[in-house]
Amino acid sequence: MIDPPLESIRPCLEGVVPSLVATCGPDGAPNVTYVSHVHYVDRSHIALSFQFFNKTRANILVNPRATVFVIDPNTAARYVLHVRYLRTEADGPLFERMKAYLAGIASHTGMAGVFKLQGSDVYEVLAIEHLRGPELPAPPGRYGLLAAVRAVSTLLASATDLRTVLDDVLAVLDSELGARHSMVLLIERSRARLYTVASRGYPASGVGSEIPLGHGIIGVAAREGTAIRISHATVEYAYSRTMRERAALDGVEGIETEIPLPGLATPGSQVAVPLRVGGCAVGVLFVESEEDARFSWEEEDALEAIAAQLGTTIAWLQQAADSSEEQTQATESQYLPRGAPVTVRHYPVDNSVFIGDDYLIKGVAGAIFRKLVRDYVEKGRTDFTNRELRLDASIRLPDITDNLEARLILLVRRLQERGPEIRIEKTGRGRFRLAVERPLALVESG
Repeated sequence: MIDPPLESIRPCLEGVVPSLVATCGPDGAPNVTYVSHVHYVDRSHIALSFQFFNKTRANILVNPRATVFVIDPNTAARYVLHVRYLRTEADGPLFERMKAYLAGIASHTGMAGVFKLQGSDVYEVLAIEHLRGPELPAPPGRYGLLAAVRAVSTLLASATDLRTVLDDVLAVLDSELGARHSMVLLIERSRARLYTVASRGYPASGVGSEIPLGHGIIGVAAREGTAIRISHATVEYAYSRTMRERAALDGVEGIETEIPLPGLATPGSQVAVPLRVGGCAVGVLFVESEEDARFSWEEEDALEAIAAQLGTTIAWLQQAADSSEEQTQATESQYLPRGAPVTVRHYPVDNSVFIGDDYLIKGVAGAIFRKLVRDYVEKGRTDFTNRELRLDASIRLPDITDNLEARLILLVRRLQERGPEIRIEKTGRGRFRLAVERPLALVESG
């Protein structure tokens, strides 16, 4: 056991105050240098950033013992960590967490061109020495984090509908954690992208917007399956909402098929936490703030606990919707389509769908919507089930782990944003209805 415990001095490991590392060369000559961040790995390990092949690096490769001097930014308490070098990681979750955090520090200090992480040097903490001296009183402890986890746990325990539970969870994060800006994204592995299924605190919902896997803090958290927290804005991990992906469809150049990603123009703090099912990342829970250093490791830990439960709930609700035996008698729609036909145009190259001249959705969700409209136009059908969509070869759905229910949420919300003429209404578990107020005309392009 380390006394005091390493987790008890975590304020020292936030990179607020630079730390000192002392090493010794093979000739016995000491060397002391500053490091920008001492990273907490677990209860008995830390990691230091390897940025240059300097004297410190040369020394630990020969003599792995070192001491690290850290300061608590709140109380000015000083500690010396006696450590032993174990290994260097040049990729993977730890490396990506440190890389993102270092990028934030570099941007904040005007040294973005200098702080380039080459590796994460992992050390075992052998002992911690508390240096006596004048100290300030410790600030009041954080309250409400466990209450937020409890509130989400209670909510998820009674969840029956994925369409509402996502919004409810983000509302709890707002009310209990003060995380006003947040979103949930799920992974579409067949296209190596994440798509937004819920958001809160932004002028536009951005439901259906996409991020490539491995791009920015959200994409990296999903690819590596690890939480990533940035305490200062960084250009390297910022999302440009002025960039749009364009596709040439039906011989027409420049048809825009990208929904703007929601997000703050100048975020100061961001946390991206993967949603896991069976040890595999299936999505990301993301929060951000305009305030620097808004989220500490305590919020990160709370968000990880929430994300673990949310990932399991999403998987359970998807499975229930796909395999439900609930029987409801199909009834005729109460809506009698009137007026001029609405043209639904489908582009098979990427399953993009337009209603009139307005882009709706693409990918798997686009293929689903095309199937619904086709069956409505050709057969007059309005009632459908998740199970039949899963079995329909024309849609080419990915495997069962790719969330079908989430695709339907995209359609529901994108149609709601467009207007009342076409809607998808839930009629039971795993069952829904296409409600149409104007005649539809399906046009296949390309």
